[in-house]
Amino acid sequence: MTASAEEILIGDLVAEFLQQIGVSTTFGVISIHNIPMLDAIGRRNAIRFIMARGEAGGGHMADAYARVSGELGVLFTSTGPGAANAAGALVEARFAGTPMLHLTGQTATPNMDLGQGAVHDVPDQLGMLRSVSKSAYRVRSASTALGTLIKAASEAMTPPMGPVSVEIPIDIQRTKITRPAELATLQLQTPIPDAGSNASLDEIAAQLKCAKRPLLWVGNGGKFAGAAVAQLVDLGIPVITSWNGRGVIPEDHPMSLGSLATTPDVGEFLKSVDLLLVAGCRLRGHETADMSMPLPENLIQIDVDPAANGRTYTSRIFHCGEASAALAALADRLASGGDLSVDPSLSVDAASAKTAAYENYPKAFGDYASFPLQMRAAMPRDAVWVRDITLNNSTWGNRTFPLYNPRDNVYPIGAAIGPGMQLGIGAALGANGRKVVCMCGDGGFFLNLTELWTAVQEKVDIVFVVMNDKGYGVIKHIQSTLYGGRHYFGDLLGPDLEKLCDVAGMHYVRVDRADGLEEGLSNALDVTGPCILEVDMKAIGDFPQYFKAPPYAEEDGK
Repeated sequence: MTASAEEILIGDLVAEFLQQIGVSTTFGVISIHNIPMLDAIGRRNAIRFIMARGEAGGGHMADAYARVSGELGVLFTSTGPGAANAAGALVEARFAGTPMLHLTGQTATPNMDLGQGAVHDVPDQLGMLRSVSKSAYRVRSASTALGTLIKAASEAMTPPMGPVSVEIPIDIQRTKITRPAELATLQLQTPIPDAGSNASLDEIAAQLKCAKRPLLWVGNGGKFAGAAVAQLVDLGIPVITSWNGRGVIPEDHPMSLGSLATTPDVGEFLKSVDLLLVAGCRLRGHETADMSMPLPENLIQIDVDPAANGRTYTSRIFHCGEASAALAALADRLASGGDLSVDPSLSVDAASAKTAAYENYPKAFGDYASFPLQMRAAMPRDAVWVRDITLNNSTWGNRTFPLYNPRDNVYPIGAAIGPGMQLGIGAALGANGRKVVCMCGDGGFFLNLTELWTAVQEKVDIVFVVMNDKGYGVIKHIQSTLYGGRHYFGDLLGPDLEKLCDVAGMHYVRVDRADGLEEGLSNALDVTGPCILEVDMKAIGDFPQYFKAPPYAEEDGK
């Protein structure tokens, strides 16, 4: 073997490492401090690189790509300002528990951390990345590059999953080393999911056997436990989910209450539950009215993170274990341990509450009450449902639009306005031929409009449904409720979307009637490639006020 064949640049090592662990698509922005890595990806021509217009957009795309495809999301950014631009996307990926690897550069090793004013040099970049990532590492030498990459990618994919950042100084990227022999057969070693203490699982199983009206609540940490959840449902235990746990079993299953917990009808049903088993869910404030929503006192929580114990609601039993593995162990115990004591009327009551919620909850939305039914009727069953924070999503999108698979559900878990378009692009690139519908408000859509050209350049098959009310509708509702109706700084001037589509070479559809959404979306979905469907909310009518003052609102703001 020749000397040249035995040597490899660290930039090439990064590209080969990604290919070897199964990465097929990456995202980001090329810049001075990541060229060696991206040059290697280009030369090898084995991994697709999606050229985002900004690091934030690339980060959200990598996030959604991972959520929908099940692959490790990979983001490349430059150093300093480029890495900082990705901070919001890393925060969102951390909220979502997305396995993501963020690879960024760093100034040359002799100049690091000295404040010499090198290009893109910022004080304590590693500290910044640690603050927004699950963890962050610096490659200190060429000889430690592979080990650091293996550690970072493995950690990103270990529950609780999340984004892990790695900075590689530019001089190290350009350094040659002897090609590591283990690259040829490399496989990531992630821990086998641990169900947790057998004694604790035995106690939980005993509690479930005695319960008359048990309910299973599944969150993000258990959303891929479909087989175990189906077993428990077959034993007579209904299931409800967080917004990010949706689709663990299809939401048209009669025993699935979906994410309807905060609807009045399902809230009333919850009062009859005598044991609530929470699996992989934080019961976070955003979905429980800041933890004021009453839940059964007999609450058992399963979470892989021991710090989850008591973080939101107090549990009578806290079981530390990976949620999917723990649910599978419980299903096996219950299936082999005799009959449960479930009240025969529980399944009937759950189904009745669900039917009532689907019928009654949308009534408050006036002209928009039929939108979830129209949207669902137009979309294929396996379509991916992506959305931004909008009036429509905050009301019916997260609740009464049925979902059938956990990988069909993508939205900003951190509740930011604006990531929707980029999440939609990443989802479409990871959807493997499935149709993708991305619902945004005009305010969020225009926030990152440059990424529309990423969708056009990459020929992404997606329909952007833009709910256009000419401003920040969510903010105006809050202002109406808490700030005396003073709508400061919420009216936005945006481009004409039809003319924008002409410029971009995209298909355009307009809906200006409340009963026209199904037809309009069907027409948009018939098109291959990016399409904008504009819903003219000014023509249809104002979305009814839905935001109510929380219990802690000041008296003069109510």
